[in-house]
Amino acid sequence: MSIDLEKAMNNAHILGEALPYIRKFSGKTIVVKYGGNAMTDEKLKQGFARDVILMKLVGMNPIIVHGGGPQINHLLERVGKESKFIDGMRVTDKETMDIVQMVLGGLVNKEIVSLINQNGGNAVGLTGKDGSLIRARKLQFKSQLPEMNTPEIVDIGHVGEVASIQPEVVDMLTHGNFIPVIAPIGVGDDGESYNINADLVAGKLAEALNAEKLILLTNTPGLLDKNEKTLTGLNADKVDELIKDGTIYGGMLPKIRCALEAVQSGVTSAHIIDGRVEHALLLEIFTDDGVGTLIQN
Repeated sequence: MSIDLEKAMNNAHILGEALPYIRKFSGKTIVVKYGGNAMTDEKLKQGFARDVILMKLVGMNPIIVHGGGPQINHLLERVGKESKFIDGMRVTDKETMDIVQMVLGGLVNKEIVSLINQNGGNAVGLTGKDGSLIRARKLQFKSQLPEMNTPEIVDIGHVGEVASIQPEVVDMLTHGNFIPVIAPIGVGDDGESYNINADLVAGKLAEALNAEKLILLTNTPGLLDKNEKTLTGLNADKVDELIKDGTIYGGMLPKIRCALEAVQSGVTSAHIIDGRVEHALLLEIFTDDGVGTLIQN
């Protein structure tokens, strides 16, 4: 059998480039928010599972926080319930919350766990309610509806924000050589369940665990400038400047703020990367150039 020397040399170069990063991040916690196309495209799903397993095998502690908006919409549609949003936030009455828990804590969570385990990993699924991991409070949401003259607090139901993180259950799993897969559902002091934005949960979890990295998988190449080029190497001052000049707007705003809050609270770096790129996680962690937007303090 002939040997493709050029391909072999390229593989050796890739491994050599990865080695210093493997050394640097061994034993470190990396929180990954998993969503978008990476969660629905079969090839990307398989690649993501293998990437996470490789991270664990070389000594890192990956922790997955996942979303599931499209899957929730699909099930609501099947049961004949309309999805309603105000300023991008899902209005979540009790019936909708039951479906959110069924989809996030059941169907989606177990599918990700199964995917990782089928590829040779050891994943365990949980929600923020397990071990009181995520203590939540009802989100006080301000919106200006068409019939209002000024912004007012709008009740959007069982939508929460993170009050506190109690990471003992995650620590126990990571030290037991498991990969935690977490659905972003929290529990309030009243025992009620709350649906929480997965980006926010990932950021607060990274802070609580003193993570090395927070990585947010998106459906864009990262933060783009006005010429559609990916920006990287950002800090708080640069982010403020980009918000003021309108470069950062819309759905990217909460992601950037989440990433910035994490690094200002002790997370070494945050990354917004393109989940549509196969093996995006490995490219971001193990190569010199990376594949997205890097934010540091």
